[in-house]
Amino acid sequence: MTQDEMKEKVAAAALEYVINGSIVGVGTGSTANKFIDALATIKADIKGTVASSEATAERLRGHGIPVFELNDALTQVKQLSVYIDGADEFDAGKNLTKGGGGALTREKIVAAASAKFVCIVDESKQVEHLGAFPLPIEVIPMARELVMAEAKKQGGIPQVRKDFTTDNGNIIIDVTGLTITNARQLEDDLNEVPGVVTNGIFSHQGADVILMATPNGVITID
Repeated sequence: MTQDEMKEKVAAAALEYVINGSIVGVGTGSTANKFIDALATIKADIKGTVASSEATAERLRGHGIPVFELNDALTQVKQLSVYIDGADEFDAGKNLTKGGGGALTREKIVAAASAKFVCIVDESKQVEHLGAFPLPIEVIPMARELVMAEAKKQGGIPQVRKDFTTDNGNIIIDVTGLTITNARQLEDDLNEVPGVVTNGIFSHQGADVILMATPNGVITID
């Protein structure tokens, strides 16, 4: 089974977590795109969606799936029923690294506004410790050098993502060389640096359920 086929399988499995008549949060990236394609098959059963990026919103609308702004959605419902998204890495504590597509801030917001976060991945994303994938940090441009200095203090090698601006108008600094043994502490430490919008560690907004595709089927980690 190819990686693309595994993504399709795990995306289809995530439909079981979609509640009829609800508003669903939808993530960003290649696996999330597979979920959008699967969601289109039951679009008549949901009220609509909230997208974590402009790219996701465009794909949802392309399938004829209603897209709400989060603030508008939360005037209609107390919480989104579920947030479904992929990840760049996950560890045994269901901590995630996200943001390879640059949508980490909006992803974190939509995850926080949802009753449950279901993360859909293939088995290549499972790691002992986060850090093999570069850790993204969304940064207000004025704070670039300040944040890069802090990343170096944490033992990382920071680099500004070339030719990239987030949907919020900011830059991304990708940090390599980290072995993250205390995900929540590092998430907090980086977020305290002035000018950091947020970083790509999802520990406070970690996954409630991880659906992991393997060549032999989808494994549920909850």
